[in-house]
Amino acid sequence: MLFKIRAQRLSFRALDRIVFPAGKAGNILRGAFGKILWGSEDFARFFPPRRDEGPSGLADPPRPFVFRAAHLEGSSIEAGKEFYFDVNLFDLSEPLADALTRACSELAPLGFGTRRGRAEFISDNSPSAIHSVDLAGGAPCETEVSNLQVRFITPVELKGQTGSEIPFGILFARVRDRIGILSSLYGEGPLELDYRAAGERAASIRTVSCELQYNDFSRRSGRTGEVHPIGGFTGVAQYEGELAEFAPWLRAACWTGVGKHTVWGNGVIECKAKGRASPLNTPWDDSGGNPAS
Repeated sequence: MLFKIRAQRLSFRALDRIVFPAGKAGNILRGAFGKILWGSEDFARFFPPRRDEGPSGLADPPRPFVFRAAHLEGSSIEAGKEFYFDVNLFDLSEPLADALTRACSELAPLGFGTRRGRAEFISDNSPSAIHSVDLAGGAPCETEVSNLQVRFITPVELKGQTGSEIPFGILFARVRDRIGILSSLYGEGPLELDYRAAGERAASIRTVSCELQYNDFSRRSGRTGEVHPIGGFTGVAQYEGELAEFAPWLRAACWTGVGKHTVWGNGVIECKAKGRASPLNTPWDDSGGNPAS
């Protein structure tokens, strides 16, 4: 079961001072991206329409991309300085990648951030950076995993979560469902997995510790003017048990994000097995990648 991602790093040079308030970087980029595409033929490639038929979970399909801009949170970029953000695409078609580059080149001179600071689009540094994760396992560092640390880098809010603890069973269920839907819509089709049995095994994983704090953020829709909460928990959780079969799923989730509002940059995680120097999101089967950069 292969899950593939195209990772693109978009680089810019600031022409004016650009400000990204804390908790707003992904939202600012997503809003500007949607605005620049609105009314164009590329809009439908990135924003699938709501569906009136089919499973309830697919009524509002997940978008085929996520922004990765956590490093820009709370930053101020002076004129002349270079900066970047990443976009992970789950539809690997060339038209989608080309449309992303076109949108960025048009967006840069219109401005980023709260001050609408203008920028110059430098380049797309990774037009063919396609990464594969074998969900069946087999990567060297995914064997014999019995203790796993999950760091929630940007706010995470999970369906089924109650309070400030994230049981592994709930975490895996949301990872499994998201990757399964993305694969069905944009990848190689439905995954061959006994969802119920895998969920039962995941529920047996023990939470050793969970240190999370809630981050209260919101966004205002540029189209409707409505304010929507996009907050969630950040912090670290430690899990213990037979984790080897779940490691590749979590590695894929480092690229996709998990939970609500992932398209705005929420749900970024990093995973590390006890005793391993490198996090699980380091791809062993290809030449690079930095989901949590």
